[in-house]
Amino acid sequence: MSPVAPVTRALGRGGLRVGPNAFGVAPLANLGHEVSDVEAFGALEAAWAAGVRYYDTAPHYGLGLGERRLGEFLRSKPRDAFVLSTKVGRLLVDSGDAHQDDEGFAVTSSLVRQRDYSGDGVRRSLDESLERMGLGHIDVVFVHDPDDYFSEAMEGAFPALDALRREGTIASYGAGMNQTEMLTQFVEHTDLDVVMCAGRYTLLEQGALDDLLPAAQARGVSVVAAAVFNSGLLARDRPPAGVTYNYAPAPAELLERVNAIADVCEAHGVTMPAVALQFALGHPAVATVCTGARSADQVQRNARLFGVAIPDGLWSSLTAAGLLRAATPTPQKEI
Repeated sequence: MSPVAPVTRALGRGGLRVGPNAFGVAPLANLGHEVSDVEAFGALEAAWAAGVRYYDTAPHYGLGLGERRLGEFLRSKPRDAFVLSTKVGRLLVDSGDAHQDDEGFAVTSSLVRQRDYSGDGVRRSLDESLERMGLGHIDVVFVHDPDDYFSEAMEGAFPALDALRREGTIASYGAGMNQTEMLTQFVEHTDLDVVMCAGRYTLLEQGALDDLLPAAQARGVSVVAAAVFNSGLLARDRPPAGVTYNYAPAPAELLERVNAIADVCEAHGVTMPAVALQFALGHPAVATVCTGARSADQVQRNARLFGVAIPDGLWSSLTAAGLLRAATPTPQKEI
C-alpha cells in the first residue's frame, strides 16, 4: 500500500512544497563511521517508501560522498517528484595525496575542503555538485556555516545566489547554521527565503523564539529545523550514558532537564523522540524537520514517530513544569 500523502507546507517563495519529514544525508556520507553502499541505498529507499520527498546534502559531507550517493539514488526518480537542496561555501580541491578525512567523516580521499564564499565560488560549487550528483538542477542552495565569513557571504555568496534565483537556475536560497544570531541578520538584510537552523529550536531549547523565528515569520522566510534531537539527547526514551550535546559530553544539568521532559512524555503515554520530532512543526515559520539516518530501520522508526498522536495536555504539562517556554506554538493534530 502506498503511503498517505502528508500535509505539505511552502518551502520558500519559489513554489516548492515539502512534507513534515525531510532527509539529511550526512550520516550516509560516513559521518562518524563507515556506512556501506547497501546500507545507504537501503535507507534512501526506505525514506522514499515512507513518503519523504525533500532531501538535503552538501559537498562537505564525506568530501562529496553524500552528494554522489544521493544523486545516484535520485536519478532513478522523476525529477519533479522531489525537492533537493545542497550547500555552498566549501569547494573540494584535489590535493594529490590520499588521506583520511579529519572532519568527522570516515572517508579516504585526495580531496580537501577550501572555504570560498565568493560569487565565483558559489557558481563553481554548484556546477561541481551537479556533476557529482548527475542531476539537471538543484532547487534550494544554502550558504553553509559562514560563521567566520559574514562579510564574504554578504558581499559574494548571497548576491550570486540572488542572481541565480532571478535567472531561474534555482528556486530558493538561504543559509544553514548552528546558531540563530547570524541567521537572523541574514534574514533581515538579504532577500533569502529559506534557512536551515540546526539544534537551536528543539524540545530542549527554544532560543530561536527570541530572534530568528519572529524575523523569519515577518519576512516570509521558511525555516528547516534540523538536529532536533540535540546531538542525541532527545533521540531515545531516556538519554543513554555518554550522550553528547553540541559534540561534547552532555552536562549534568541538561541530563536532568531531559529526564524531566521524558517523565512528562511517559505520563502522557508517548515517547520523548516522537515529541521531539514533532515539536518544531508547531511554529508557523517552520516548513519541515530534517533528520538523518544510517539505515532503513532508523528511517522507518522516524517515519512512525511523525505519525504518533501527541496529546494536547502534554504541551501544557511541559509549560507548567518550566520545561517549555510559555506561549511556545505547539503542533496541531493535522500534521
